[in-house]
Amino acid sequence: MFTPKIPPPDTAPTPGTSLVPPLTGLVHPPACTCHHAPIAPAPVPAAPPARPAVQFTPGSLLVAAAGGTAVILVVGTVLVSMLLATAITAASVALCAMVLRSLLKNRRDT
Repeated sequence: MFTPKIPPPDTAPTPGTSLVPPLTGLVHPPACTCHHAPIAPAPVPAAPPARPAVQFTPGSLLVAAAGGTAVILVVGTVLVSMLLATAITAASVALCAMVLRSLLKNRRDT
């Protein structure tokens, strides 16, 4: 019942043939029948002047290093605070579960 149904070899298409016949004999008319003069290509704009290479001074390198350090510290602070918030939430949920379990257990015992 769950076995694949494979057609017999005489009806199966060969790998080199297509099931869709090729479209032949279709001729599209030209979009325009008027005779225009060929359009000259637009002139190529001149290349912009070469930009000077970026020069790093010791001061700019120091500013870039300080900025990178500040970004890393801010991202680290945000990630640590998110982890701390998750830990505090988990601890408070666990504490609430313990209190509820204790209240329900005392209620059943009396």
